Amino acid sequence: MTDSLMSTYNRLPVTFDHGAGAWLWDNHGRKYLDALSGVAVCGLGHAHPAVTEAICTQAGRLVHTSNHYGVARQEELAAELIRLSGMDKVFFCNSGAEANEAAIKLARLYGHQKGIQLPTIVVAEDSFHGRTLATLTATGNRRIQAGFEPLVQGFVRVAFNDLDALRTVARNNHNIVAVLIEPIQGEGGVNVPDEHYLSGVRALCDEYGWLMMLDEIQTGMCRTGKWFAFQHSDIKPDVMTLAKGLGNGVPIGACLALGEAAQTFKPGSHATTFGGNPLACSAALAVIHCLEQGHLAERAAVLGEHMLNGFARALAGHQQVRAIRGKGLMIGIELYRPCAELVGQALSQGLLINVTAERVVRLLPPLILTDGEADQIIEGVSTLIHAFAKAA
Repeated sequence: MTDSLMSTYNRLPVTFDHGAGAWLWDNHGRKYLDALSGVAVCGLGHAHPAVTEAICTQAGRLVHTSNHYGVARQEELAAELIRLSGMDKVFFCNSGAEANEAAIKLARLYGHQKGIQLPTIVVAEDSFHGRTLATLTATGNRRIQAGFEPLVQGFVRVAFNDLDALRTVARNNHNIVAVLIEPIQGEGGVNVPDEHYLSGVRALCDEYGWLMMLDEIQTGMCRTGKWFAFQHSDIKPDVMTLAKGLGNGVPIGACLALGEAAQTFKPGSHATTFGGNPLACSAALAVIHCLEQGHLAERAAVLGEHMLNGFARALAGHQQVRAIRGKGLMIGIELYRPCAELVGQALSQGLLINVTAERVVRLLPPLILTDGEADQIIEGVSTLIHAFAKAA
């Protein structure tokens, strides 16, 4: 690997050359089963033919025009996302962090329009919302923020899955304009809240006139067994952000809004150069078509249950395993001690996994995973954890 790149990643000793479905091949021809899918990006797996065809066809016609002009593919994609989510309007950008920046700006503008001079957003401990200055401030992880002070003002933090903490903030801070949370925390350790947590947040937002803003960057696009994780409950957010699985690897993000929130931005409020260009939107339209035609939300729900049950059997009574949790194909196995070394051990076994929050094995396989591939992941990860425990 070259030393010409800035040292922003601790890269593993592998370079991938090509992929197909749930598999990747390195530049020496070795094959790997991908249980991470680019951190929930490649929901359709690698080199999906329909996405490849859409990209190639669009690239041969038109890659980019400014957002000063109409973009037909952008309008088609917005209509599809509105159909699937029930939201009202969409702003397109290039990444999850950019989508959350748009949400944060929207909330502040919404607050100022209500006469609140210091609009403040409630965020959660152990959250992850991105690495731009505002989104890393919103992120509930001191390690990510360290060294980048002064941080952005206008955030207060509460414990995730704690409605009483939110009520306390409501009583004591009259500058709150919005709550920004993940329906399931991904980077924080695949933390699934109680069944009624989101509806409780919705009720408090309605009571106090706050915007409910959901970061669905990792949970969206069928990952949890629904098109969007909020659809497991009977609520709708005012703002929702998407990225990762939306383009299956082609960079695209989106900030969707409903009702009054959808009317907040006006021309000049916010903008992007590349966001929602014809190439990215064509890829995302192909992704939506494939997810829908393949019933991959339902598939993720069924396969996720199969994998959770499989891990429960394979790791039953294991003294090093603290919890096995998840929803759909978003699965976390929490151990009692840090286990980052499992990532390298899995790589040596031809398996791509991730460890987050120091001690949680995180699995985000592609939604096109076969039953046999799912069983290979269960066996491979369980074997690694058993060996890890013996080495303690």
